[in-house]
Amino acid sequence: MDERAALDVVATRAVETGDADRTLWTDADRAWATRAAGEIVGEGAAAERFLARRAHLVLERLAERRSRIPRAVAGLRWRPWVGAGLIAAAFIFGAIVDGIGSAARIDLLAPPVFGLVAWNLAVYVLLGIATLRTRGPRTGALRRALTRAAGRVSGGEAVRANAVSGVEAAIVAMLARQWAALAAPLYAARAARILHVAAAALAAGVVAGLYVRGLAFEYRATWESTFLGPAAVHALVATVLAPGALVTGLAVPDVAHIAALRAPASENAALWLHLLAATVAVVVIVPRLLLAAVAGIVERRRAARFAVTLDAPYFRRLLRGYRGGSARVDVVPYSYTLAPAAQEGLRAVVGRAFDGDAVLTLAPAVAYGNEDRARGRSDDAAALLPLFNLAATPEPEAHGRFAAVLAPHDDGGAAAVALVDESAWRARWGAADARLEERRAAWRAVLAPCGIAPLFVDLAAPDLAAIERAFDATFAAHDAFGRKNVGSA
Repeated sequence: MDERAALDVVATRAVETGDADRTLWTDADRAWATRAAGEIVGEGAAAERFLARRAHLVLERLAERRSRIPRAVAGLRWRPWVGAGLIAAAFIFGAIVDGIGSAARIDLLAPPVFGLVAWNLAVYVLLGIATLRTRGPRTGALRRALTRAAGRVSGGEAVRANAVSGVEAAIVAMLARQWAALAAPLYAARAARILHVAAAALAAGVVAGLYVRGLAFEYRATWESTFLGPAAVHALVATVLAPGALVTGLAVPDVAHIAALRAPASENAALWLHLLAATVAVVVIVPRLLLAAVAGIVERRRAARFAVTLDAPYFRRLLRGYRGGSARVDVVPYSYTLAPAAQEGLRAVVGRAFDGDAVLTLAPAVAYGNEDRARGRSDDAAALLPLFNLAATPEPEAHGRFAAVLAPHDDGGAAAVALVDESAWRARWGAADARLEERRAAWRAVLAPCGIAPLFVDLAAPDLAAIERAFDATFAAHDAFGRKNVGSA
């Protein structure tokens, strides 16, 4: 996906993962966004297209509710005028710098562009060393400064939104961190392009300033030195101005000519201005523009192909809802009848695991001793969850056998997950009972040989944010709720 879509997707992820209590963006909102985006892009569209459209819908809806988050997203977008302004300022600065001085003299041993040429040559050497020593995006001091400056300007709205208290402030802070990390390679290339063009503009401004001032004033070329004689000066000048002499065909004057220019003598500086300008063009302007072109190619490639990893549990849930519609989740209790409050909690837990897009089927409880009669996952079910009562003493030959029967054995099957309800235990002994962790450890020991990951939850009062984190951690390695190849988008 491109840069704009990637920022929208990152922002939507920050909203939907940062709003753990669903106060800003509800489960119904999430299900609507998934359904509406799927209808717009159509069946079989690329995952990136679906996610980008869905993120656009989310931010549009939040903007209608006058949330500050869409404005923060707009503030984080790169402003092209930041780079254009820097380039224009570099040209103007170069043009107005009076490097020659009020005496209207060009000292051949210290012309105004020698420092510019030397600085750029040093930059080329450092860039070459950095290229040989490192791989990946490089961010020098100037590039980091430009990126920070652009962030302060373009991210101003995000900073102001950060002043808001509550969930929006946390979401904006999360978005800023995530986007800074994700966009760093792109911004490194972008800053490189801008700085290379700005360096070329600075050099062009210096040359333009010399010629413009030369129209109104006569500049005289001369030199003086305590230690150097005409031969040494000629050798130095001929070496430095060799690129300009090569492209213009103008020869650097010989030693006798140089000797005749020793102060207080001088001559009209037109020839020297041409040589200086051509040298700057060859050594500074053209190489910098070539480097800018290379950085621009890298920038466009990175801006068009943002590396947003879709293997995260968050994206897996969204893609499941898009590709398979409402997911059916079968829950099979073992020797356990849920109270009405626990059933409501179970629906909330399943809804949170599927981002509100799930159809729960609660099967009749399998009686103790009938473990082998339990049925595995049907073809139209996205997941099959065994359900146990923590208050029961786990037995390998009973509970373990039941879990083993329900666990998938085919290569395409999902990793098995079991829900262990703590509501009956907590109602009898309380959450602070020291034996709670011992009982959890006993359940882990019984279910582990079956390849089952137990998720402990109080269905009477589930902590949905904690449940979501637990599901995501469990499904990081195994897409327990995913259909085949969901994570390969």
